[in-house]
Amino acid sequence: MEQEPRQKGGPVLAWAAALTAVCLLLAVCLFPSGGQPEAVSAAAVLDLPRGSRTAVQTVSVGKSVIPVGKAVGIKLFSDGVLVVGLSPVETEEGAQYPGRDCGLKTGDVITHIDGDEVDTIEQIQELVARREGNPLTIQAMRGQKQVQLTAAAVENSQGVYQLGIWLRDSMAGIGTVTFYDPETGVFAALGHGINDVDTAMLMPLESGSVMKATVSDVKKGQSGQPGELHGQFDLTQDLGTLYANTNLGIFGRMPENSVTEARTPVPTARHDQVKTGEATILSNIRGDQVEEFTVRITHISPEEEGNRNLMLQVTDPRLLEQTGGIVQGMSGSPILQDGKLVGAVTHVLVNDPTRGYGILIENMLEAAVGG
Repeated sequence: MEQEPRQKGGPVLAWAAALTAVCLLLAVCLFPSGGQPEAVSAAAVLDLPRGSRTAVQTVSVGKSVIPVGKAVGIKLFSDGVLVVGLSPVETEEGAQYPGRDCGLKTGDVITHIDGDEVDTIEQIQELVARREGNPLTIQAMRGQKQVQLTAAAVENSQGVYQLGIWLRDSMAGIGTVTFYDPETGVFAALGHGINDVDTAMLMPLESGSVMKATVSDVKKGQSGQPGELHGQFDLTQDLGTLYANTNLGIFGRMPENSVTEARTPVPTARHDQVKTGEATILSNIRGDQVEEFTVRITHISPEEEGNRNLMLQVTDPRLLEQTGGIVQGMSGSPILQDGKLVGAVTHVLVNDPTRGYGILIENMLEAAVGG
């Protein structure tokens, strides 16, 4: 996960999120854009901004799918540009706050400036520079509501016009593919959504893809410090494209030859077919090798909304030795029981990396079809 999906300059930063009770398990890279302080790249926000162009599709998934467990690189570009912070612009007359003063808020998704659609930081920078200090009409999504604001950039002490806002427009990381449906070409991964690191809001997907990844090493998890898979993307070719980023997983399509391991489809389980007790997970924690590890399902909550329906305890000595249990990058690892696909790993308990949560597979299937 050490390579950029799109050149932005600056170092790669690792992210560990939700360090209170549980930790989402996508190992994420952020790509600072450099240059003006109103520009930092990475994720974004919201469920259905501007009609969620990429997410509204009709899909179907069979009752038998191939459990995968393969680590992949994931890159996403946002539908609009997310405001992740507001800051002063240092001018010859002192600090000014044009972004804050016009009414912009952290979590807003800027979609248009002066009627021009914007999806990248560079587009916003260009429009701000072109208009200099003249008023700009900004359209943004705030939750499910559209707002229109007027702001005028100010010239900083270096002669650059700025609004005093920090932005993100793209994101990349390593996660695990849960299943592939050979009948439709649909795949699912993560078991949770991809959220912005600063605002914790769901990224509005403009476009995205998955790439081949190789796991180079593992930062072992310990109490209070979640572990993480480290690896590299193969940027030469996309394995598949994404059509939805939801709270219950990311979904896309890929050709069957992109699934390198030849596996036989297995039935998917209903929640009433899942039981506490022994199970296994498929996960890719070294190189490109998918391995099977033993876990125990200790609690089942089918009525729980979201992606924490299963409580898991890692019991496999090999996995405990190599990773300390569940680590970031393993989200999406398929959970198998009695020959059926029952769910996917989604979270680790920060204070106990041997335990974590999983989502029921029936919830992922509903989200895939609903995407």
